[in-house]
Amino acid sequence: MTSPVPHIGQLTERSLHAGLKEHLAQPGDQFEVKLGRYVIDIVRGDLLIEIQTRHLYALRPKLLRLLDDGRRIHLVHPLPAERWIVREGRDGRVTRRKSPKHAAARDIFGELVRVPDLAVHPNLTLEALLIREEQVWRDDGRGSWRRGRWSLVDRRLLGVAASQVFGKPDDYLALLPPLPERFTNADLAAARGWNAHLAGKATYALRAMGLLELTGKRGNRHIYHSNREFDP
Repeated sequence: MTSPVPHIGQLTERSLHAGLKEHLAQPGDQFEVKLGRYVIDIVRGDLLIEIQTRHLYALRPKLLRLLDDGRRIHLVHPLPAERWIVREGRDGRVTRRKSPKHAAARDIFGELVRVPDLAVHPNLTLEALLIREEQVWRDDGRGSWRRGRWSLVDRRLLGVAASQVFGKPDDYLALLPPLPERFTNADLAAARGWNAHLAGKATYALRAMGLLELTGKRGNRHIYHSNREFDP
């Protein structure tokens, strides 16, 4: 390893990433450490801590290489339990409103569908941080046409509401609500806080992780079973 950069925030990263490093920092940590071809966000002894504010699959090649080298990795991913939207108009007007959407730990399944093998790797732990954040959108004409050409220019950490760490396979199963011994996506989608889209991602990811078995069909719906006991 080379000498770490002597400060946490980096000019090239967005505010959310820098804010999360500040939140996670402990005495003795090293930041932005060069390790072979990669730069590690935080090094704490022999533990490598990586923060990924967007899609987890983007880190897949890096994580696989480090895990294959026997490294222990703690992967941190924020989920917006509360989000404020700031809009900066071309006329200089700035508005701020609270988004009605609220993420929960179960929403991590939206990311796990692309990296199920990494999620159950014995040398990797995953931490879902339930955060309060602020998104800053600017009417600069450079964004997607779907967004009216508005660009997301920054994300800011306002606070951390909760944290959930997944260190072993059963930790992911524990995200499921009380279910029958054999259940379908419809059963899961009917639970409070769930919907059909999230249920499909959860069962897909858990099957790929070897935590659910497909045992048959009920009409055109797949029936799933887990060795874990579910409360009726």
